[in-house]
Amino acid sequence: MSNTPSSSRAAPTVDTHRTIRRLSMNRTRALPIRPANRFFPVAATLPLVIVLGLVGCTTEASNADPETKTFPWSGETLILKTNEVATDVIATDRADIQVTRWFEHTAGVKRLKWELDGNTLEIDAGCHGIAICDARFEVEVPQDLQVERD
Repeated sequence: MSNTPSSSRAAPTVDTHRTIRRLSMNRTRALPIRPANRFFPVAATLPLVIVLGLVGCTTEASNADPETKTFPWSGETLILKTNEVATDVIATDRADIQVTRWFEHTAGVKRLKWELDGNTLEIDAGCHGIAICDARFEVEVPQDLQVERD
């Protein structure tokens, strides 16, 4: 038995450079290997389509209906944690603390919080995931109250 093929074409061999080489007579021709994943173009363009679809959606807190919550107060210093949400603090002639929230939400999972724990008022409004939202707060405090923003 001989090691030479009986036909003019030999079986393909694979080298380490991701090509198939066909041996025919004394010539070598390289053929590229293509990925078998046909769904790659669809999977790659899907996030782009979602983002472009949401670009046309605009959300502004000023368009939202305001919500108000009042907290009783008797201390001298308030620590205000805003979690980087736009917040105006206004000194008024009142004995309690009143928080007004404007929150507009088009997409994503809502994250809303306003609670007073001791002398710390924490307010937060936002969303996560593929999200479009906007928020702002207004905090009315007694005139003689010292407010420390965190």
